[in-house]
Amino acid sequence: MRSKKFLRAEQAALIWDAPGLIAGVDEAGRGPLAGPVVAAAVILDDLNPIAGLADSKKLTALKRERLYDEIRAKALCCSIAEATVEEIDELNILQATMLAMRRAVEGLRLKPTKVLVDGNRLPVLDVLAEAIVKGDSKVQAISAASILAKVHRDRWCQELHVQYPQYGFDGHKGYGTAAHLQALQEHGATPWHRKSFSPVAEVLK
Repeated sequence: MRSKKFLRAEQAALIWDAPGLIAGVDEAGRGPLAGPVVAAAVILDDLNPIAGLADSKKLTALKRERLYDEIRAKALCCSIAEATVEEIDELNILQATMLAMRRAVEGLRLKPTKVLVDGNRLPVLDVLAEAIVKGDSKVQAISAASILAKVHRDRWCQELHVQYPQYGFDGHKGYGTAAHLQALQEHGATPWHRKSFSPVAEVLK
């Protein structure tokens, strides 16, 4: 008779080793005061491994940029999607994040058998999915997704900086730093600021 411990291990193996394509999903931009929230979904190629994948927050900007290009070149498929500032203000940031994640999965050229999502919540999907806390440091496909989402959003902030240099988006990337809050007080909110976030709402009063 098998022990309970063995049965639990066997059940875990059934969950983790489901045959077929596995997609990793992560997001970037839940906390900032401006800009879209970005999600990415990645299905890696086991026959074409990528060295150095890790949680995007633990990598330098240069390393993220290099890995971004390598992921796009070597992954079986990947998809990057957004939820807009308007959607964030209408739905709230959590639901907008789930929407961006769902769009990213639906944008994959290949349909995964299972989706592994960083965090403790799952978007509504039509495939088997599992939420993994700290998944961006545990699952390579999620690490890859975190890198794509982060680099995509950082590039968006660089473009916004060209349009609104007085806000310093190239530095704070939209987060509520002292410099960003001061710029909000001095110049008001741009169309790209999230009106439902309290520091922006205060300025708009």
